[in-house]
Amino acid sequence: MNAQFKKGVLELCVLSYLARRDAYGYELAEKISSRIEIAEGTLYPLLRKLKNDGLCETYLSDQSGGPPRKYYRLTEMGREAGKKLRHEWENFAHNVALFMEDGDDE
Repeated sequence: MNAQFKKGVLELCVLSYLARRDAYGYELAEKISSRIEIAEGTLYPLLRKLKNDGLCETYLSDQSGGPPRKYYRLTEMGREAGKKLRHEWENFAHNVALFMEDGDDE
């Protein structure tokens, strides 16, 4: 898949997943890479940016029985940003599909 496509949609994928449940970095990477091939180091800079922008926050949890993991959860601002980004994506994808199907060159 085109790298520019992936770069543009990765934030939407992260925000969408975190809207459903809190997750740690490796879990996010595994879930996203099960559908979209991403480079291993791509996700963590994005998570850092989302945190710095106030869209998510972190907490430690040792629920797994192993060492504590850093979990990410959306803030209210992150939920709103995710909804807005999803709406923009759906509009964009719809209009691209219409453009590609339109046989009229006028």
